[in-house]
Amino acid sequence: MLLKTFGWSFAITALGLALAGVLWGWQGLAIVGILSVLEVSVSFDNAVINAGILRKMNAFWQKIFLTVGILIAVFAMRLVFPVAIVAITAKLGPIEAVNLAINDKAQYQELVTSAHPAIAAFGGIFLLMIFLDFIFEERDYKWLSWIEKPMAKIGKLDTLSVIIALVVLLVTAMTVATDVAHGGGDKSATVLLSGVAGLITYLIVGGVSGYFEAKLEDEDEDEETDEAAAAPATTGNGSAVGLAGKAAFFMFLYLEVIDASFSFDGVIGAFAITNDIFMMALGLGIGAMYIRSLTVFLVRKGSLDDYVYLEHGAHYAIGALAVILLITIKYEISEVITGLVGVVLIGLSFASSVIRNRREGKPGETSGDKPEVASGV
Repeated sequence: MLLKTFGWSFAITALGLALAGVLWGWQGLAIVGILSVLEVSVSFDNAVINAGILRKMNAFWQKIFLTVGILIAVFAMRLVFPVAIVAITAKLGPIEAVNLAINDKAQYQELVTSAHPAIAAFGGIFLLMIFLDFIFEERDYKWLSWIEKPMAKIGKLDTLSVIIALVVLLVTAMTVATDVAHGGGDKSATVLLSGVAGLITYLIVGGVSGYFEAKLEDEDEDEETDEAAAAPATTGNGSAVGLAGKAAFFMFLYLEVIDASFSFDGVIGAFAITNDIFMMALGLGIGAMYIRSLTVFLVRKGSLDDYVYLEHGAHYAIGALAVILLITIKYEISEVITGLVGVVLIGLSFASSVIRNRREGKPGETSGDKPEVASGV
């Protein structure tokens, strides 16, 4: 199963490193390898989050995520996105931006860095919304029960996550964005606008995908309970299949937006290693492939069902990453710290899951029939 899931990642790694060696020599090969490791370490929590969504989709959409999705991740986010940011912020044409990225790497890097406040505000608020909606939702399993129980109670208030996100955005704009080191000057207006755009993007994409998912679940429940209407159920099944396609499509879009938000810090951090966009795209693309393979592995292995606190750890890592992104509007934070925060939180949640399974006497299994399971932490 390991080779089947990670086979393409291994093959692309070999081809990518070989290409890097041919084009840029040993130095380029080393840089691409470092970028790949950077992407995996920073985005490991992304795989766990993606797995929680991907397991609701069928095998076809899992393949789409690994094929079309990886093309979007590599070319759109790791190659086109940095160039597009320069074109927008510097008010250049696409050809001029590409020419700048190839022939004047120093100025290109400077322009991308100056766009960091807008990127960080968009991604930070988007990821913060993911964390808040998770922590405010009532769940059967609770990892840090002393936090999650009261949060679930106050989370019953509608739009609370939106209010908190807007307050955080306002505080960010009035504090760290007033005197930005990168790009210089007051970026309050830019941060506010980008943060609101991130919030709107989350509400639209997440809301639409959630709507179709909930409607599909209602259809399935109706078909299971209404056994007397066998003939109409056949027609209903046909529409349900179409509805499932719509739900899967919007969840796929949701996955891609999440991936984009996770990739912001990786792309910006890559400039500390190289300002060559092609090295960057190749190295980060290899890392992105492993994240996708890991996502599918977690789904097929059923790890999220066996280790019930993994999703909790990943969402706490998302919350930490959101805060880090907003702080980096003014202050530099090493990518090593960003990566370690996610790895440590997921590692702790995995250990808690193992302890729980041993305590229950069912290693690797869940006891989903219990209404509420607290870890005791």
